[in-house]
Amino acid sequence: MIRKIIKIDEEKCNGCGACAAACHEGAIEMIDGKAKLTREDYCDGLGDCLPACPTDAISFEEREAPAYDETAVLAAKKKAVAAAPLPCGCPGTKSRAIHRDAHPHADAGRKEEYGSIESRLSQWPVQIKLVPVNAPYFEGANLLVAADCTAYAYGDFHRDFIKNRITLIGCPKLDDVDYSEKLTAILSGNNIKSVTVVRMEVPCCGGIENAVKNALQASGKMIPWQVVTISTDGRGLE
Repeated sequence: MIRKIIKIDEEKCNGCGACAAACHEGAIEMIDGKAKLTREDYCDGLGDCLPACPTDAISFEEREAPAYDETAVLAAKKKAVAAAPLPCGCPGTKSRAIHRDAHPHADAGRKEEYGSIESRLSQWPVQIKLVPVNAPYFEGANLLVAADCTAYAYGDFHRDFIKNRITLIGCPKLDDVDYSEKLTAILSGNNIKSVTVVRMEVPCCGGIENAVKNALQASGKMIPWQVVTISTDGRGLE
């Protein structure tokens, strides 16, 4: 079929690898110090790699090429996550989805009403710094980005926020890092349906809200999002 696909000028390519990192589909690989389009069926023709190239070595062309195979891309992402080395060599950081059976009284209320409060967490890890940007559970996800302290301050955090969402947590003050770049990669490379930010009322928590706001703008996607603020005594604020 004739379709739009990227073209790499190897003479202009300086081998920086920025395009390969920006290609969330894995269509580009670095071979012998040069970027090469190794899987035409992985290239969606959207060009996320173009602005990443510092030498303008990448352009679009229309030519005969296999159709974009989204199913193969998702399968390759899943395989890559499973095979990826563990950060810091710690087994506890290995990415995985968590599948839970429905509790017969899951929405009945608090502990005293049905005997136990079950976790609603659906994936691991949860720290923004540790989660892989192309984890399969991001596809079609409603994303929760929460400040560390919110789960301790707000009693029904699992039921009201974690339930039916993929959870990412962090503290911009203690981590001393801007989460915008990591969040941008997650939003750009996955089909995120919505984003909910839960922060504390303290001023330093504005960092996590701003990181999400910047990431949404940088991703170029129109994704519904909301911010919920929790008081230090555990109340939800308007």
